[in-house]
Amino acid sequence: MQERTLLIIKPDGVARGLVGEISSRFERVGLKIVAAKFTKADQTLAEKHYPSDRDVWLRGMGEKTLENYKKFGVDPEKLLGTTDTLKIGKIIQGWLVKYIISGPVLAFVLEGPHAVDLVRKICGHTLPSEAVPGTIRGDLAYDSSYLANTGKRAIKNLVHASGSLEEAKYEISLWFSPSEIFGYERVEEKAMR
Repeated sequence: MQERTLLIIKPDGVARGLVGEISSRFERVGLKIVAAKFTKADQTLAEKHYPSDRDVWLRGMGEKTLENYKKFGVDPEKLLGTTDTLKIGKIIQGWLVKYIISGPVLAFVLEGPHAVDLVRKICGHTLPSEAVPGTIRGDLAYDSSYLANTGKRAIKNLVHASGSLEEAKYEISLWFSPSEIFGYERVEEKAMR
């Protein structure tokens, strides 16, 4: 089952010189890079990538934040001015937009069997402090929502990976035109059939 998914090495990954380390992990498992673009996202692209009208996604971020605050014994009302998950999600969405436009990123499309799930597994948990060793975030990052939120910023977790096949299709179309995506066969693909 061939799939395509979007991966973005965020400004912290680029600034730390981890582009080669990160991209090689996907190629080593047999995923193909079928499109790549070193770019700096503008406000419009960032707001489409992190839309403020996806209530389920926004509430999910708010819920994760509240769980993390509870774990650390932090009062969300004191720190964020609210306990409403949607409001917290919108605050975080603003931080995400601000962060993704803060520096250059490397966006690429990966292709292969079960690419969406495989890429997310290789990236690790979105909270680096929860990511297991062996994953990109588990090996190379240490940030947490507590550290990020107290700093009023997005979590520096090195990469963005599409969360579902539907999300991947949407995000790929934001970052790449069809003419920028190329098909080819890697030598090991024959061995994997």
